[in-house]
Amino acid sequence: MKKLVLVLFIILGSISLAAADTIYLRGGSTLRGNVLGFINGRFAIQLTSDATLPASPGNSRNQTNTGANRTVRAGEVVFLRPRDIDRIEIDGRSLDDARYQTRMVDVAMDSNWVDSGVDLKRGERVRVDATGTINIGRRRISPAGLNTTDRSAPLPPGAEGELIGAIGTEYDSPIIELGASREFVADRAGRLYLTPNLTTNPSRSSDSFYGSGVYKVQIRREVDLAALTRIDDTRNQNDENYDPFGYPGDSGSGPAATRSRRPGNNQGGGSRNNRTLEKVVEVPGNQSRGVDTGIELRTGDQVTISASGNVTAGRRAGVVSPEGGRQSAASVFGATTYPVPTAGVGALIGYLLSSNGQSAQAFYVGTQLTFTAASDGRLYLSVNDDNYSDNSGSFSARIVYPDQR
Repeated sequence: MKKLVLVLFIILGSISLAAADTIYLRGGSTLRGNVLGFINGRFAIQLTSDATLPASPGNSRNQTNTGANRTVRAGEVVFLRPRDIDRIEIDGRSLDDARYQTRMVDVAMDSNWVDSGVDLKRGERVRVDATGTINIGRRRISPAGLNTTDRSAPLPPGAEGELIGAIGTEYDSPIIELGASREFVADRAGRLYLTPNLTTNPSRSSDSFYGSGVYKVQIRREVDLAALTRIDDTRNQNDENYDPFGYPGDSGSGPAATRSRRPGNNQGGGSRNNRTLEKVVEVPGNQSRGVDTGIELRTGDQVTISASGNVTAGRRAGVVSPEGGRQSAASVFGATTYPVPTAGVGALIGYLLSSNGQSAQAFYVGTQLTFTAASDGRLYLSVNDDNYSDNSGSFSARIVYPDQR
């Protein structure tokens, strides 16, 4: 058996073949499908055609028809132990490609965000690649956007027209800059929505966008084999409605709620409640602009930030905590060029960026701060310094803020 596994891994790692693999079982039957990988002592194979699978103790711990064959449908994922397999012929693509699901979505300008049809799990890694153009008058815009910004667009600081995304319809959902190509980790569970970072046409009375054309967007995510094996071990093997990629957080679950471009117009509500949300962000010490937390605050919102970690704030200051280095005589009197002149170098600070792209006065955060937002805006966190080129390390900031739904 060990020899068979070794031979199969050599084949899977070295041969690049295309559409479907052929799996020869020891009982003499064959299966057509794509080998997804090897996990928990079994090969995961997604079938490309219906087949009859001989009963085997190795197929599943929960098989109900012991000693009887069972029918498996195209699209189903089966799990086979090496002892059940005589050999596998890989046909066409690399094993790495087989481990990923892809979905194509056309993203045009519309009054609502485009529903990608993909539901994400928190912590899931996703890659988005986009091509195509959107035409506005004589301007042709690619997914990377223009060298200009639009203060009325969903993401005012982002490039005008670039592809952006958001998870869920909630107010606090951070906008993700995608551009032509981006890999990101979902910070929450929910449906992925896409749209160009453009404003509506003020000359039209309707809620439609101006321009024409679409972005061709490919969404790629890795198949969670561990989740598939857990479901296979507990499911009813005679359930013909089984969807191997329908485990919680996966795509293909049908239409989702509308995410409107107009604030407060999303399904799921826009009214305030007394609940709070929590988010943890990393704040690198070498980014002068700071980190977009993705949290939209309203005037009067109460927010608590607690931070830990260390940043090296240049050679002179050395390693500092979120409290920052010792204050110099100049900083005591506010005579420095730091964003917060009265705080020590390297301290954790924050500021709000309004919808028109203007930033409010930066404020000191340190290791813990509870404050009330004095204006509407998106919360950014940064490090208090005037030279970020020789900084390193990062702070971890835990933010508790009102649920705006």
